[in-house]
Amino acid sequence: MKKTALYDSHLDLNAKLIDFAGYLMPVQYEGVNIEHNNVKKNVGVFDVSHMGELYVHGDEAEIFLQSVLSNDLSILKKGQAQYNCIPNEAGGIVDDLILYKFEDNRYMLVVNASNIEKDLDFLKNKNTYSAQIINVSEDYSLIAVQGPNAIKVLNPIFNIELNNIKYYHFEYIDGIIISNTGYTGCGGFEIYCKNEFAKDLWDKIFDSGRQHEIKATGLAARDTLRLEMGFCLYGNDINDETSPIEAGLSWITKTNKEFTSSKLFEKQKTNGVSKKLIGFKMEDKGIPRKDYKILNQKNEIIGNVTSGTMSPSLSVGIGLGYVKTEYSKTNTELFIQIRKNIKKAIVVKPPFK
Repeated sequence: MKKTALYDSHLDLNAKLIDFAGYLMPVQYEGVNIEHNNVKKNVGVFDVSHMGELYVHGDEAEIFLQSVLSNDLSILKKGQAQYNCIPNEAGGIVDDLILYKFEDNRYMLVVNASNIEKDLDFLKNKNTYSAQIINVSEDYSLIAVQGPNAIKVLNPIFNIELNNIKYYHFEYIDGIIISNTGYTGCGGFEIYCKNEFAKDLWDKIFDSGRQHEIKATGLAARDTLRLEMGFCLYGNDINDETSPIEAGLSWITKTNKEFTSSKLFEKQKTNGVSKKLIGFKMEDKGIPRKDYKILNQKNEIIGNVTSGTMSPSLSVGIGLGYVKTEYSKTNTELFIQIRKNIKKAIVVKPPFK
């Protein structure tokens, strides 16, 4: 099992550790609900160093990335980030990622930990351009500081005014990337640094954050926070067999350029798709879970749950799932088969409120 540079810090905090993408990662410290609600109200810190970082640079790096990514890189300026996905030849999704532009023809892709090798293989097979792909995942740590008090915690640590970093923008200072991004919907920053600096940075963040009720936060709360926002999780809500159009990701699928499966996506945008990813809230008591069946009023199977939980903020069951398109409109009544019971739910548009 791999360990991040912050492994000993997690042990000191009595974290519950689990195997996640080959790493021993903290799933929780004090408890999911406590950590979730603290991020919402104050500030939480996540070790997400298991994520993958791939450098892409060279004379034709942008041309190459335009041919394999769904979003339009041409609109990016130095210091901007962009949510993106890598489509496959069948119109599915190899991975979703955040792209960082450092300079013209110098980029970084931040990919899902479980997909690093798969992404590398796909990109290398597509690389017929003058572009280099370098996997630096093992060299970097990633600390996410999220919540309304994140900026109060981080401003004393860095010699820049973080208020000036706009959403989906970043600063690159002395080998550290400070990015106004996150997976919680609560605001905050993600900080990339070399492994040897991670422990010192982690400690400085906690020293600065004590007056703001800072808490270490595990992957379980990260999942409930992203689900309340309706953010897709690779392997659950999107995968090699789901189209970005089906997943509600048309906004990052720009058919004004040619890339893998772009013609197919253009047709799907024009003609529609047979299934769509929806958010739903339980009307009856019950907790939806991945792979539970979604039914219509006639008890016919119309889809399946891809992510589900008891919302720590709302104290009600919420979830995401694919249904036949005719059942995807807001306020449509659905039913979730929870073991032997059938429970009523309603289609809602995330974020859940």
